Amino acid sequence: MTKIGFIGFGNIAQAMVKGYLLKDKAFADSIYASARNYAKLVDNCHHFGIYACQSNEEVVKQCDVIMLCVKPYMAESVLAPLKDLLENKMLVSVLAGYPFDKFDGLLPVSCHHISTNPNIPVASGQGIVIAEDKHNFSDDELALFNQIMQPLGRVIYVETKNFSVGCTLAGCGPAFAAMVVESLADAGVKYGLTRAQAYEISEQMIIGSGQYLLDTGLHPGQLKDSVCSPGGTTIKGVTALEKEGLRNAVISAFDAILDK
Repeated sequence: MTKIGFIGFGNIAQAMVKGYLLKDKAFADSIYASARNYAKLVDNCHHFGIYACQSNEEVVKQCDVIMLCVKPYMAESVLAPLKDLLENKMLVSVLAGYPFDKFDGLLPVSCHHISTNPNIPVASGQGIVIAEDKHNFSDDELALFNQIMQPLGRVIYVETKNFSVGCTLAGCGPAFAAMVVESLADAGVKYGLTRAQAYEISEQMIIGSGQYLLDTGLHPGQLKDSVCSPGGTTIKGVTALEKEGLRNAVISAFDAILDK
């Protein structure tokens, strides 16, 4: 099995490991990680049953594919001492807002790489990995990359000019979806459901609706229309949401993020 090394072991890195182990516990024997706080790293790695490394150098030496999961501002200082060791390795960047071209001069020519942005739901194997369509992987390397990411959910390639937008939709979207779940659950509790029932119904409804749209290829508007009977209850709720500006609120949230 290909050995995967995580440089940096924060929330996203741990979510990825959870996704791997959910699909196949055998992944644990091929995953290595390093982080600035070694004591904390040891505890986290022990929880997952993966290998804790005392240095980034150890991770690179042990592994075939390196997941760079540090803060973007740390990229240059983290990669500089590893440059020679990264010869002939594959590197997958998980740095927010750090496209392919930003790695110019930071990596040896033989270190092929791609920029990605996995979202938190990869922990359940139902996440999204936004991948920039600009990379220098060979066909075999690209196939290996897709194979490595497949247990985490869907890999969706976007052009460089849309990389930040894709990352925003996939990465920030779960927070927005969680707010919708909370709102729906509050409404359910208001009218008599227990809190546990309201959350379970809302969460499964979100999962089921998304899966149904993916499976059928329907436009979301078609699903909405199919639920809205003439003069029925759903269309009254849809009309209220339109009146309160649901669509504009969501788009405004994206404006606030992308205009920062």
